[in-house]
Amino acid sequence: MEQIVNTLNSWIWSPPLIWLCLGAGLYFTIRTRFLQVRGVPEMIRLMLSGEKSPAGVSPFQALALSLSGRVGIGNIAGVATAIYFGGPGAVFWMWVVAFLGASTAYVESTLGQIYKETDDKGQYRGGPAYYIEKAMGQRWYAWLFALVTVVATGVLLPGVQANGIAASMTNAWDIPPTATATLLVVALGFIIFGGVKRIAAFAQVVVPFMALAYILVALVIMFINYAQIPEMFLLVFRSAFGMEAAFGAVLGLAIEWGVKRGIYSNEAGQGTGPHAAAAAEVSHPAKQGYVQAFSVYVDTLLVCSATAFMILSTGMYNVTGPDGAMLYQALPGVEVGPGFAQNAVESILPGYGAPFVALALLFFAFTTILAYYYMAETNIAYINRRIHRPWTIFLLRLALLAAVTFGTLRSAEMAWSLGDIGVGLMAWLNIIAILILQRPALVALRDYEAQKKAGLDPTFDPEALGIRNAAFWRKRD
Repeated sequence: MEQIVNTLNSWIWSPPLIWLCLGAGLYFTIRTRFLQVRGVPEMIRLMLSGEKSPAGVSPFQALALSLSGRVGIGNIAGVATAIYFGGPGAVFWMWVVAFLGASTAYVESTLGQIYKETDDKGQYRGGPAYYIEKAMGQRWYAWLFALVTVVATGVLLPGVQANGIAASMTNAWDIPPTATATLLVVALGFIIFGGVKRIAAFAQVVVPFMALAYILVALVIMFINYAQIPEMFLLVFRSAFGMEAAFGAVLGLAIEWGVKRGIYSNEAGQGTGPHAAAAAEVSHPAKQGYVQAFSVYVDTLLVCSATAFMILSTGMYNVTGPDGAMLYQALPGVEVGPGFAQNAVESILPGYGAPFVALALLFFAFTTILAYYYMAETNIAYINRRIHRPWTIFLLRLALLAAVTFGTLRSAEMAWSLGDIGVGLMAWLNIIAILILQRPALVALRDYEAQKKAGLDPTFDPEALGIRNAAFWRKRD
């Protein structure tokens, strides 16, 4: 079984997907005229503005909901895995994916807003399945994405997060995985049966607080290790381009694992961000495009970098070559994953490192599982639009809780392989879709900028812009 999973994973994450992710990001960067650079002040302003409504959440809540999906096991164990298989240079390629991916996140999230709709409970729903059907007119493709997303976010990906939580809890306090599984299932059951508003309310409190605390600890460690910082950055850049003798053998792997774990962490292009973006209450779709582009920066340039800096500045990491031989080993007997970050903090703050990282990972991964549930539920809602099947939501909840239980007990390698399959399939389907459907998002950007230049608070009229099938905004007018 494990060999089949690994083979399928290698097919999905073949070089064409790596270059598709990078190429799409570069293309959208040019088409949006480097929005991820010139739009940062507007991103921050929009993130802190706006109000929620009975149907939707506030822009900040939508950002927190999106970040709860982005900031998870990938920001700690994922970074460690990238360094283990791709060397320190993989961190550089994670940064590249974040920079380019911010423009991709704008396009997909704006499309999510343009083609969203209101469900039978009066809540906003949207995402790739919705814009694929309405803008592309290919219902079979939309259904395919919806089904893949339900399986990926409802079954495959939650297990990775649960596995990381269990590993960090065992490392820190010797808590058995069965006890971790029980506590997770009880807590998750209480929140997911409360609906999207409860998820958003929980995420907007937990995610910013924990991310800020985590970054603060990273800054403390870097301050203590300030003499190592120049050497650390030099190591990252040199190994990213094969100029570091010790890691020259993993140049191709640095790119592969940097992109792979970058996409896993910040999810730009994967198609997860548009689900949270569609839930926001805004007067113009581009507003959420800006906000979601900024979330990619928060995830990778801040949280992932915090992990990388802690690990690299303390030297608490291992690197293996293509043949499995160890190129660099500082942690004998430590399995790749949360242990790298836990040992890094322990080396500076003895007695506090393992517990702190375990708590950070608990909150990051827990909120990520909640976000995964919301995405899976949104795609179930899409499938149920014409034939109402209330039992499917209940079945999804049971499946997710079962996946979390199973994820705490299976091997980390199997958990990551299954998660990568889910991420890869979604990325293939969504990136192809947004490359085809990009026009409405780019038109919305020009419209938004023109209204801002005229001193207006932008509003959206799809008919005037030649955008069809955006029924939500026509009814709004």
